[in-house]
Order: sequence, then C-alpha cells, then structure tokens
Amino acid sequence: MSGPRIQPARRIAYEVIRAVHDSDAYANLLLPLKLAIARLSEADAGLATELSYGTLRRQGYYDRIIALASGRPLDRLDPEVLDALRLGVHQLIGMRVAAHAAVDESVALVAASGKRSATGFANGVLRTISRTPPEGWRERLLDGLVGDERLAVEHAHPLWVVEAFRAALAEEGRADELEQLLEADNRAPQVSLVALPGLAVPHDVGEPGGVSPIAARSAGGDPAGNPIVASGRARVQDEGSQLAALALTRARPVRAGERWLDLCSGPGGKAAVLAAEARLGGASLLANELVPTRARLVRNALAVFDPPPPVVEGDGRRFSAGAERFDRILLDAPCTGLGALRRRPEARWRKAPGDVAQLRVLQGELLDSAVAALAPGGLIAYVTCSPHLSETVEVISGALARHPGLERVDTPAVLSRIATRELGLPPVAHAQLWPHRHGTDAMFIQLLARVTS
Repeated sequence: MSGPRIQPARRIAYEVIRAVHDSDAYANLLLPLKLAIARLSEADAGLATELSYGTLRRQGYYDRIIALASGRPLDRLDPEVLDALRLGVHQLIGMRVAAHAAVDESVALVAASGKRSATGFANGVLRTISRTPPEGWRERLLDGLVGDERLAVEHAHPLWVVEAFRAALAEEGRADELEQLLEADNRAPQVSLVALPGLAVPHDVGEPGGVSPIAARSAGGDPAGNPIVASGRARVQDEGSQLAALALTRARPVRAGERWLDLCSGPGGKAAVLAAEARLGGASLLANELVPTRARLVRNALAVFDPPPPVVEGDGRRFSAGAERFDRILLDAPCTGLGALRRRPEARWRKAPGDVAQLRVLQGELLDSAVAALAPGGLIAYVTCSPHLSETVEVISGALARHPGLERVDTPAVLSRIATRELGLPPVAHAQLWPHRHGTDAMFIQLLARVTS
C-alpha cells in the first residue's frame, strides 16, 4: 500500500538536506540541478528553495527545539528521521505553514525513507512542537542566555563564528552591528549578475547593481533564461566578488603586454572578469587551479573568450620558484567561507575553529608564492570570502614581515573610484565588505605592491 502523496517541493528539499548530511553535498550546487530535472513551476521551485535553505540555515536552532520536544539526544535519532523533523520544524517555526500540512508530509517523508517504525514518533514530536507558537519556543531556547551565546542561539550561528564576527567588526569600531550582520546572514540574498566587460553591459542584463559598475540585479526566475546569461556574456556572481576582481584590474591603468595570474581560479567567476578586463587592456591571463574538477569549471567559465585564456592545473605554491613573473596576481585564497553564509546555508555547521588555523598556514604559503611570482612594481590582490581576522589582516601582517619589499596599497581608495556608491569603509589599507552594509558577501580585499626587485 502506497503512503500519502508528498508534494514535489518538499520531496526535493528533503533529498537535498539528506545529501548535505549524508554525502557532504553542497545545497547551492545540488538544488539547482534537481529543480532543473523536476521542471517545477516558479512557485514550487521557490518553495523548494526556502524549504532547503531555510532548514539548513537555521539547523542549530531547530535541533534545540527537536531535542526539547522529543526528550532525546539528537545522536539517538536516525539521520533520516532527524532531517524530516528539521524540515517539518522549519515549516512550523520558520514559515508558519499550517500544522496539518507540515506534520503530515514530514511524517510521510519518514515513511518514504524506509523508517516506517518511526512515523508515530515523528508525528508525536511535530504535534508537540506545533502546540507552542514560535515566540514560545524562542523564549524557551533563550531563557538564561546572555551576550554572544544568546545571539548564537537566536540567530542560528555557532558561537565561535559569532565571536569571530564580533572581533572583525570591532576592528572597525562597529561591534554594535553584530546582530545586523547575523540577521543579514539569515536572509536569502538577491541574485546578482555580472556583465563581462566588453561582452555585455549591465542595463542589457537587468536592473543596475548596488555597488559594482558591472553588476545587474536579476528580475527573478532562473537567470539561465536570460539570453545574455545563456550565451556566457553574463553570469551569476556576487557583487563583492566583482569588486575584488576590479580592484586588481582597475587599481592603475593597464599596460599592453602585462601578464596576469589567477593563482587559485576555481570555479572561475573572478577569472572571467579578469579575462574580460585583460582582453580590453591588451594583457594576458593565466588561470591556475589545483583541483581538476574545478579546473574544468574554470575552462567552462572562460570558454566565451576567443581564444580562451589558458588554464593550468597544479598547486599554486609551485610558483614560489619564481620561474615566471606576473604584473598582476589575484590570490582568492582558500578560506572558511564564513563571508558567504547567506549563499551556502550548511557551511556554518560544517566549519570548526581548527579549520582556521590550518587554512591560515596555507594562505600564508600561497601569498608567499604570489610574492615570489610578482614582477617588480606589480600588484597582488589578496582576497578571502571570510572576515575572520586570522584569515585576513593577520595573514597580511605575516606576509609583510616576511617580505620587506612588499607594501600595502590603499584599497578603500581604489574601491572608492570603482564602486557606484559610497562604501563607508574605515580609514585602513584593506577593504572589508559586509552583507548588512553593502549587500555583498563579506569579502576581504587587500592590494599589495612589490616595490623592490
């Protein structure tokens, strides 16, 4: 006997959540593929997106509710059951879906997963949760908590991430904006597009962007339906990433014949902007990527150019030999990705403080390699999609101590000439963008110049 019919949007959301937890999948990559295959209506696709991203984004908050309502430690629950409960709680607490729909279909997902013996348990837990309004659960969860611990629970961020954000904001004298930042992390960002210079112009792609001169805002729906996007002349890209690439290409006029290097180029979004700018200025670009699958993505991103810039595979640290010299180098360093939590909903729960220390070593080694490969008078853009001080200003300070011929370039001054509105950056040499202030991912950008041979 077949069970109750499960709405396609809920089924897809559940499959994405299970894949994230069972196979370390990335929701922002998997969900679009499933939506394309299912060919859902725009409304149902929007529902599947909110169900998937909303559940993953606020997972820590919902887990606390489930633990209280079930009276069991979460590690005693079958993963299939726990994910169905999370999906149901998001509908009850985060979306305020009618209890019968949220409960019945979540229980049906438990049955469909092969855990029929747990359907009564799941039904009881969700019915218990539905009897207390969201405000009541909030009061229960926050009772007795203060400071950053309270903010971490209320806004569904790990405590160590909240503390790192506070420290980064405090560097700018803006620690009082912490709650605004956490709230921004939990809002779905508007889709931004980049019109590749020389191949497209923003007003032909969509509405003007917020801070980048080459950005457009998507009008809604699948961006691939836009013919300019479909042709490869425009593509989805956060405006902070656009500014990071433009900071390097437009910091000074381009001299014909310059050689540029994108040291860690996957998946290719910034490389495409560099390639477009290089083409206009008579420069050449070499893109490097360690991971073969990501290198293929870079080649796809650059295929719109004729001829496309070369893409080589290998560890970026090999350039430390100094056998090749480049006039401009982009180091979009591997990082924790804490600046893109809006777009990668599960990322906050996957990272741990120990990841920062390991990445900081790699970031420093890659920056040393970039310095070794930099021609005299050349420019480096050190970029991370993380505001964590250990991945940003501390990496820069270490590199300056190791390389006396390296100096900071006033990056806010460069961006002030590029951005389409005032960014309100503090008077320091680096630029830290923020979701709540600039509508971008929390990109860190530091331009560096080599002043000696």
